[in-house]
Amino acid sequence: MGSEMKVRDHSALLAELSDEYARYAPHSAALDEKARSYLIDGGNHAVRLNEPFPPRIRAARGAWVQDEDGHDILDFWQGHFANILGHNPELVTVALARAYDGGFGLQTGFADSLQVEVAEMLCDRTGAERVRLTTSGSLATMYAVMLARAYTGRELVLKVGGGWHGAQPWALKGVSFDADRGYACLESEGLPPGFADQVICVRFNDTQALNDVFRRHGDELACFIIEPFMGGGGFIPATREYLQDAREWTHRYGTVLIFDEVISGFRFRAGDVGALYGIQPDLATFGKIIGGGMPFAAVAGRDALLRQASREHPAPVRFHGGTYSAHPASMLAAKTMLTYLVTHEAEVYRTLAELGEQTRRSVEEAFAAEGIYARCTGGGNEAIPGSSVGQAHFPYAEGTELTAPEDVNDPARCDVVLREKVVRLALLLENITVMHGLGAVSTAHTEADIAYLGEACRRAARRIRPTL
Repeated sequence: MGSEMKVRDHSALLAELSDEYARYAPHSAALDEKARSYLIDGGNHAVRLNEPFPPRIRAARGAWVQDEDGHDILDFWQGHFANILGHNPELVTVALARAYDGGFGLQTGFADSLQVEVAEMLCDRTGAERVRLTTSGSLATMYAVMLARAYTGRELVLKVGGGWHGAQPWALKGVSFDADRGYACLESEGLPPGFADQVICVRFNDTQALNDVFRRHGDELACFIIEPFMGGGGFIPATREYLQDAREWTHRYGTVLIFDEVISGFRFRAGDVGALYGIQPDLATFGKIIGGGMPFAAVAGRDALLRQASREHPAPVRFHGGTYSAHPASMLAAKTMLTYLVTHEAEVYRTLAELGEQTRRSVEEAFAAEGIYARCTGGGNEAIPGSSVGQAHFPYAEGTELTAPEDVNDPARCDVVLREKVVRLALLLENITVMHGLGAVSTAHTEADIAYLGEACRRAARRIRPTL
């Protein structure tokens, strides 16, 4: 295709869709205006604040949510991909309700048996020797990096360009793609001078690039933190060769290998995805699904690394928790969720894989039927047998390789605005929420829901096609 196809102006269509949505959801619009008087940008998480304003939700159950305007919305965002059984699954809400009625569940500030039970399950299902609990994925990855830097006595952190490891200092470089510099920019002000030099970014699934970095900097690298299944960077699984090389190089240079499994943990099996590759990292971080809908995250791994957080360690890493670490309700929700996933592992993950494949195929076929080329990432590979997640991308050229974040987030290769803004808003007008063009299915989604999504994508595509 000619280069002119690589510069699309969607401003007129976005303005039209925004005006229509303002009329369609007046209560959410009014609440957004009020929210902006008190909250920065009207909310507390940028990714939720889709333009021109987000739907304000008042109820959620299973695959669906309801907004303040009374619209029933089919949801593929599912609580930042945390709700693998759908919104508010009864097995968790009933357990919590009973606990509250019985005088248990809110903050106590004491240790209890649930912490031990949850930690035991996490170790058993991930091969970790020790685990420490916290409240968010950002904290988990931050503490993992701190443990690695303290253990090795080194400063440099290696990460994948386009990888998201939360809003913590060593993760705030190389998340957003820059047309001139790729993944080399800091994402935030307020970091110490020279901080950018402490973080090196490498291309995902590029074994040669990985080898080159270790040959140049191996003796200086404290850790290599990587998502074995990329999240915001495109829902792309690592190749077996890439992770095997990562394990080999980190062993050779004494670098700590950290698998960030905040998204992938318990998403493809009742445990870590690293096990599907036959690789045991030194540390792994978990969150989202393991909390059963409550705020909970964990760092798991080798005893020698985690023992640095002990109060008895001569030079401790101050990974000592926080007021709400191992919160009673979070521990109960986690135990309930983990127990269910382990007990029903075969059924749950087979169902999710089948629904995921149907969903990705339905989206591609729907856009194709209306003359728009779409490609969904998120499928499994030789290590991951099936997947319940997906992102819809709109490459300018058919056959474009989509194996790394650069491939899907470079606006010269894919229509990023179409994926992130136009499709999101067009589908919201069809009572569907998506993230990065699609999102995730839960066990609460049905084949009828997927058919509904396909029909909605066709209607959205009809609106979009004349403007391309």
